[in-house]
Amino acid sequence: MLTGTQTPERDKPLRETVRDAIRSRIFDGRYGPGTRLVERDLAAEFNVSRLPVREALRMLRQEGLVSDRGARGAEVSSLNEKDVEDLFAVRHSLEVLACRLAATRATAEDLADLEGYLDQADQCLAKGQLVEAHRANSEFHEAITRIADNGFLRAALEPLQGRMNWIFGYANDVPELILEHRELLQAIASGDPEQAAAQSAHHVDKYRQQFPEDYRRTHLAEQRKKP
Repeated sequence: MLTGTQTPERDKPLRETVRDAIRSRIFDGRYGPGTRLVERDLAAEFNVSRLPVREALRMLRQEGLVSDRGARGAEVSSLNEKDVEDLFAVRHSLEVLACRLAATRATAEDLADLEGYLDQADQCLAKGQLVEAHRANSEFHEAITRIADNGFLRAALEPLQGRMNWIFGYANDVPELILEHRELLQAIASGDPEQAAAQSAHHVDKYRQQFPEDYRRTHLAEQRKKP
């Protein structure tokens, strides 16, 4: 059943509410890689019809978080070592460009929005809400893409966003991640595209190098939680 923060929002389509609920469960480890996602079971769990579940799974396939497995139906996607390295390589090129453009196009309102996401991440962290803190950090990056205001860039990044957020979810030091994002915000606010590009490249490369250790530690912690 959809409860709390998963309660359908008045102006939000039900399929998006269901998508967000499934996505959250993927990010917090409740639906691990390889978990089968059966429309009938999800509809019963969320107390909705199968149609919004079907649409939610379709959107998650587009994000790369869910895969088709023929007769097995849908399941949570997994990323192997090469997938992760390839994703970081693409992310490096696209996000550096996004930050370069954002530095020249961000308005005062845009910068305030970016700071708002980071304040939200800090608030969630203080409450021990790690999943919500990771979500706010991911929304910070998505907002940079919007500010860059390049349709082709956005179209290239959107199908990768879910997998990028999945990678962010394995960052162990969330306070450090928020601090990195604040430094990136300062670089964008400077209006200097080269400074923003350099800070973005540093940010991506840092987490590319430490991802294997973050993944190992977080994955082991998730395994210990399971009965």
